[in-house]
Amino acid sequence: MKSAILPQVRVEPQLRSDLESVLREGETLSEFVEATVRSAVEYRLVQNEFLARADAAWAEYRRTGVSYPAEEVHAELQAKLDARRAQLRGKLRPAST
Repeated sequence: MKSAILPQVRVEPQLRSDLESVLREGETLSEFVEATVRSAVEYRLVQNEFLARADAAWAEYRRTGVSYPAEEVHAELQAKLDARRAQLRGKLRPAST
């Protein structure tokens, strides 16, 4: 697939100067802009997915009237987080000899 070019963006000289001042060694302005755009796109995609799930949950609640106490939901999420952390700790331990 051919690559595409993003449109040029006019910015104030101070913003350009600030941007150039935060570039890492060897990093180009184009690389910084591309990485930033990728990050912003990923954020928006995740945000859109979250909002879609929230809308679906709200619609389900309105349809059924069934809801769950926040404490119950929090406890379930905490249990999942704890289980995942334990799983990752197991993967990170060095193998026994």
